Amino acid sequence: MAENGCEGPVIGVAWDGSGYGNDGRVWGGEFLVASYTEFERLAHLEEVPLPGGVQAIRQPWRVAAVNLHRVYGEEMEGLGLDFVHRLDQRGWRVIRQMLAQRVNSPLTSSAGRLFDAIAALVGLRDQVQYEAQAAVELEMLADETPAEGYPFSLHHDGRPMVVETKGIIRGVVDDLLRRAPAPLIAGKFHTTLTEIILIVCCHIRELTNLRQVALSGGVFQNIRLLTTVVSRLRAHGFEVYTHSQVPPNDGGISLGQAAVANAILATRR
Repeated sequence: MAENGCEGPVIGVAWDGSGYGNDGRVWGGEFLVASYTEFERLAHLEEVPLPGGVQAIRQPWRVAAVNLHRVYGEEMEGLGLDFVHRLDQRGWRVIRQMLAQRVNSPLTSSAGRLFDAIAALVGLRDQVQYEAQAAVELEMLADETPAEGYPFSLHHDGRPMVVETKGIIRGVVDDLLRRAPAPLIAGKFHTTLTEIILIVCCHIRELTNLRQVALSGGVFQNIRLLTTVVSRLRAHGFEVYTHSQVPPNDGGISLGQAAVANAILATRR
């Protein structure tokens, strides 16, 4: 908003790896209605446990295994996936105990962690050497974005709305079992994320009459995702704000903090 001289309020799509939410949980897949002085969280990606906290960020296989387990339960062992065959069984037993006891397994709505899970499932990377490595490689792997994505659902039974992602995991697993090429799976995943953003923004527009959308957060360094999201939103009548001078990731946080502080101080004068 600050970079584009936008007064707001806007529909803010804030997708990144990890951010501390005001409910004490780890955010990263948020849809907000935001001005400089306040915001409301109207929707988010489904929350998933992050076993080991920071360690799960370094080891995407953990997030992939958790996603498989929450969809298939104990049946995941018999799926016949390459990922399951190479799974560190000793480590997985420890993680299952952590999940059962809710020890060091904070819930997260992070879009970045969903990228990690898909990257591990398709065999790209089980561990990373730098931040967002798995997501970067998944973007590079992806075919030209297919028209068809994976299924997902939007739960309206409260605020915030929740985007259920179990259908995405099932769709990826089905493709893996039928030996679909990894670039196709990566492409379909990108298509799915684009449709999630479009559909949720349309729902929020119905609730608020807002048609301005601001896209920010490290996930929007993904040029494939960014360009398709902008195109789809504009085709549906939205005015879209993106970054061109300020980084969408942590490098832009200080500008946002300064803009918020300035607006709040102005209300006290």
